[in-house]
Amino acid sequence: MPALGVNIDHVATVRQARRTIEPDPVWAAVLAELGGADGITLHLREDRRHIQDRDLQVMRQTVQVKMNLEMAAEEEMTAIALSVKPDQVTLVPEKREEITTEGGLDVVAHAAKIKTCAEQLKAAGIEVSLFIDPDERQIETAKTLQVDAIELHTGRYADAANARARDQEFDQLVTATHLGIDHELLVHMGHGLTYRNVSPIAEIDGVSELNIGHSIVARALMVGFEEAVREMKSLVTL
Repeated sequence: MPALGVNIDHVATVRQARRTIEPDPVWAAVLAELGGADGITLHLREDRRHIQDRDLQVMRQTVQVKMNLEMAAEEEMTAIALSVKPDQVTLVPEKREEITTEGGLDVVAHAAKIKTCAEQLKAAGIEVSLFIDPDERQIETAKTLQVDAIELHTGRYADAANARARDQEFDQLVTATHLGIDHELLVHMGHGLTYRNVSPIAEIDGVSELNIGHSIVARALMVGFEEAVREMKSLVTL
């Protein structure tokens, strides 16, 4: 069964909408742990639109489960990661105009920059994962970069217009998972996963981690954060 990483970015999104002090994503991380989360994921973006440097620093001191920092492979972010030392860094693409991450990191086109960043992180004892599309060339390149894991972008599966399209995207994720495992990479998945579509993904043999945020935060508005995480955890570990 895969581990559940809970992304708490959108708690910070609500806070930053008013530039106030609440809701505090640090509180959400604590409640996520109480609800059974195996990890806490947060994305420190270059424009600081949600998670702030203070959030990252406080959570490094308080989070008791795996801490996964999503970030761009840029010098500023690399320096921050080397200072804070999360358990894992997931390198992601980043565009200032996007609402949320729109697709996987193109490791083929940016291999040199990613390699430099990944080597620095790994030398500091930080595990490195690459958020990529379920594409053979991307996975093959990830292997050459000697990272620890890949996180397959599940957005096309989540957004599929009909059952046939969803099945095709699911099959591609299964194939990509097998290829990643063959290359001795840990395989994670995330993006757009919800209470309605996560179970088939959680059942893919070999997937070690799922990272889910928006759906959990949305449900938490109705049932509370701890309960929302507990409900997602029950679906992931069936």
